[in-house]
Amino acid sequence: MSTARDLVASSAPVVPARRLGKLPHWSLLLSELVGTGLLVAVGLSIVILDFGRHSFVVSAVPDAGARRAMTGFLFGWVGALITFSAVGKSSGAHINPVVSLAFWMERKLSLPMLAGYVAAQLVGAMLGAFALLSWGQLGGSVHYGATIPGPQGALFAAVGEAVTTFFLVIAVFTFLGTKRLRKYTPLVLPPLYAIMVYLEAPLSGTSTNPARSFGPAVASGDWQAFWVYCVGPLVGTLGAIALRRLPLLRPLEVEIAKVYHFDRDPHHVFRSVAPATARTRFRCLLIPRGHPPGL
Repeated sequence: MSTARDLVASSAPVVPARRLGKLPHWSLLLSELVGTGLLVAVGLSIVILDFGRHSFVVSAVPDAGARRAMTGFLFGWVGALITFSAVGKSSGAHINPVVSLAFWMERKLSLPMLAGYVAAQLVGAMLGAFALLSWGQLGGSVHYGATIPGPQGALFAAVGEAVTTFFLVIAVFTFLGTKRLRKYTPLVLPPLYAIMVYLEAPLSGTSTNPARSFGPAVASGDWQAFWVYCVGPLVGTLGAIALRRLPLLRPLEVEIAKVYHFDRDPHHVFRSVAPATARTRFRCLLIPRGHPPGL
């Protein structure tokens, strides 16, 4: 018997098999590179202003908790504005490797698309971080926005990254999977990051984005416990997608691998791919044993 999920999935356009092995069009990669670069350059400039030594913001807002909430809120708005922009219209504004990974696991991206996007995100983050060097000593006082574990240590930082990334993916994909909420997806980012940065930043700095951590690490040369910002977000993403396989959340089908501008896919790369392509990894985690595919 067909389930509601089957009916939704069957109505979504499927990318022709001949296109599954192709890398995304260069303009998509360029847009994703630019978007991630802007996230790092602008978003971490806010971090530098709010926490850099002798910054006027530190004097104006002496409470560190208030500055964390403010920083998270503004950082979230940077991400939201990128999704609304022409850059986001072209690339879908993943601007985070774990978001692209989650779309791949949801069978909305091919593996070559995932690889191309992650490469573009890492290069964009690196270029954006090099722009932060213009902050000079003010930027250097906070390692140009590099994420470093707090005094509790790397293990607690990794757990914090996993938990915050879990909530990021769950929130974004729940909005994307709910038709009446989908158009508001970017607006969930400012309040979500305000809460997460306020609560979790003392543990890890609240990256939730390996590219966001990679760029400043390259620019500053500070690779302290960098594994935290790869392993933590990966675990959080796997947990979030596994939760989405539960019966309660299965009907929340994501239709396209974009955070906004859902009607634009001129290269036909953001919608469903052949199930076998996206299921080859993590299948045991995401589909309980004994359940035939699609049920």
